Amino acid sequence: MRIAVIGQAAFGKSVVQSLCDAGEDIVGVYCPIDGESGQIDPIKEEALSRGIPVFQFKRMRDDAAIDSFLELDPDLCVMAFVTDFVPDSILQAPELGTIQYHPSLLPLHRGPSSINWPIINGESKTGISIFWPDDGLDTGPILMQKTVLIGPDDTVGSLYYEKLYPLGVQAMTESVALIRQGLAPKNPQDHDLASYESWCGRKDGQINWENSGSEIYNRIRGCDPRPGASTRLGDKEIFLFDASFVDQVHDCPGGTLIGIDDGLDVAVNGGLIRIATVRFDGIRRSAGIWAKDHGMSIGDRLR
Repeated sequence: MRIAVIGQAAFGKSVVQSLCDAGEDIVGVYCPIDGESGQIDPIKEEALSRGIPVFQFKRMRDDAAIDSFLELDPDLCVMAFVTDFVPDSILQAPELGTIQYHPSLLPLHRGPSSINWPIINGESKTGISIFWPDDGLDTGPILMQKTVLIGPDDTVGSLYYEKLYPLGVQAMTESVALIRQGLAPKNPQDHDLASYESWCGRKDGQINWENSGSEIYNRIRGCDPRPGASTRLGDKEIFLFDASFVDQVHDCPGGTLIGIDDGLDVAVNGGLIRIATVRFDGIRRSAGIWAKDHGMSIGDRLR
């Protein structure tokens, strides 16, 4: 099979590596244009190191990108971490179609922040889907799915890099093999079960200290490392990272600082949350050191 890969970043690079190591024939890689600083995307570096032609366009829906793809004439298109809109004229062009990776168990958590929301919602499992994209948003038939457990202390970073990333690369390679063998299914999604969430943004990370301790803890984990869960001390906005939950009896209102050492211990309903790292004015620092430098003391209350 002649395979074209559309992708970017470390995940796209790993997919190219895995497919090449499996003996697949990648005839072209499409990735974003180089940044203003001249930094080259990892998938581009990998493709060039293997002698694979690289094509870069500002938008895949531009006529030049579409014409290039049609001229390449691949049998299969593999989309590995794509944030750009890819038009139907590209998706449907390969004889064997196009497959795409999505880090959730579709039809659950369609949309761009599908790793954040299962954690924020307190779910115990998620997974990855390899599907056949259509003209909807993450709505196409399923080729393959794999499930992972969300650990009680998982963050977006740990869930992705330790579980969903390697599982997704493996599933992509297995899916291409099934297509080559003529064994790849196209199982329709049950749209009645679908959920969609847009970008998990700054407002979604704002903490309400009146909520339960578990809800607050899940929000912090589900926004770590991006966009960051935030709170305020007076007029200061603080982003909280590297949290842990501790069962502890107390009678303090939610958001009250009840411990300052290497980190911050913050009272919540049902226990306390220990914060190891904060971001303030764009700089990440040890939470305890930051608190001492800014004159915070036991009994101060975050809002």
